[in-house]
Amino acid sequence: MPSSSERDREIRARWRRREPGSDRWKLPSSRDQRAGLQQRNQTKTCGLVRGCGCLFLCLLLASGCATAPDVKTVIESSYAAGRPPVIVDADGQLSPKESRATLAEIKRKVESTDILERHAAVMELVGAGPLVKDNKATLLIDGPGTYDAMFRAIQNARLYIDFETFTFQDDEVGRKLGDLLIDKQSEGVPVRLIYDSVGSINTPASFFKSLRDGGIQVLEYNPVDPIKAGDRWRLTNRDHRKMLVVDGRVAITGGVNIAEEYSSSTSGGKDERTGGNAWRDTSVQIEGPAGSEFRKLFLDTWLRQKGPAPPDAGDVPVHTERSDWKDLVRVVGSTPGDENRLTYIMYLAAFVYARNAIHLTNAYFVPDQETVEALTGAARRGVDVKIILPGGSDIPITRYAGRYYYTRLLEAGVKLYEHRSAVLHAKTAVIDGVWSTVGSTNMDTWSFVRNDEVNAVILSGEFAKQMEGMFAQDLADSREIRLEEWNTRPLLPRIREWLGRLISHWL
Repeated sequence: MPSSSERDREIRARWRRREPGSDRWKLPSSRDQRAGLQQRNQTKTCGLVRGCGCLFLCLLLASGCATAPDVKTVIESSYAAGRPPVIVDADGQLSPKESRATLAEIKRKVESTDILERHAAVMELVGAGPLVKDNKATLLIDGPGTYDAMFRAIQNARLYIDFETFTFQDDEVGRKLGDLLIDKQSEGVPVRLIYDSVGSINTPASFFKSLRDGGIQVLEYNPVDPIKAGDRWRLTNRDHRKMLVVDGRVAITGGVNIAEEYSSSTSGGKDERTGGNAWRDTSVQIEGPAGSEFRKLFLDTWLRQKGPAPPDAGDVPVHTERSDWKDLVRVVGSTPGDENRLTYIMYLAAFVYARNAIHLTNAYFVPDQETVEALTGAARRGVDVKIILPGGSDIPITRYAGRYYYTRLLEAGVKLYEHRSAVLHAKTAVIDGVWSTVGSTNMDTWSFVRNDEVNAVILSGEFAKQMEGMFAQDLADSREIRLEEWNTRPLLPRIREWLGRLISHWL
């Protein structure tokens, strides 16, 4: 018999050399039964970059083909693994006995579920970071709450500030944040910033020059200008992460960019200052040793983009012991490449192992075949599957493409809702009252295949209750889509949905 380590290496090797034309496969349910899933459609692309709202004109490139990963092997193998997950704290890795006891304490407070052990086994097999113990996760329900938390964390920084974002606009909120970063740099706190070239394409170069002049190290991710990028020119790979790391002990992540549309209350769905539609988004603040995992992701991106090696890259932050910090956190970073699309595996495995409820909120919902099968399979085995999606979008074609799947989802028992007021931009999920995620990952090919993304997974019944409360609030501000009504919609929307489906691999 091969050892467990040899078996794991074989599993990873089989996953990496997977054959796209494999037969229909099945995944184990939480009751040790198997729910059949049909073979996924391959998501091949020819390098078309999606428009960032009205800010960016789509450019067609020949950049090769890409597919979302086949997770059949790792899920089936992890199902039989039966080993305790790897859990670490500020002092190092816990023993198997301590790891089992940690999960048992969490499970004792929630309804029966198998998602904790089984999901952890999947993520370990594909090389995700460890579960980190003794953290405090704070839900930041909207843009104003996110900005307040960011400003407080930056003001309290003593060792360093690492900030990574898709959009950094030269507007009121952007200038306020930029001034604060310059002030901290002038106090002797090193500040590093990574911004995405496409996401910040409307921000004048003079804005970032002012940050550099203030002493901040600023890095443009995959520049649009091929002359600036040189041999690193990869226009279709974007840095969609939103991640602030302070002193390795505080991290904030989610869907909130640095832009004024996020900075108003969403009460009534209107921007209180401009009268336009406000944006509804969510972040999470993580305090504790998991902050170091976020920093590892930041430094990996910084060095891949040829940023100068930080002199404090090896510093280990000192964490204050807090007996009331109990949250287990896994930081899931995803990058393009056959072996690196971890947020896709994170979501799919969570849907497969759900036993009681899947409550999902997502801004750009253009799922692949495997994701649809996982959601419909969960609904058919009795899981309460509810999904809140945008009623309106800054990129309408993604909404049409996602609606193409409504009939199939509704027929399987999935309950669909469309947010009625604010522009929904959140990317969150809470499953079985104990497994939660907040991050930057949309449920579309662009996030799953082409972008750098980051999500925090929080294992905590208390935090899940906060997530359920937020979900209930959004549900009250949403309209349910009913199958009978949906089947009578006019011809024109059906044509739009069909057309959106045709180009869904580029969305």
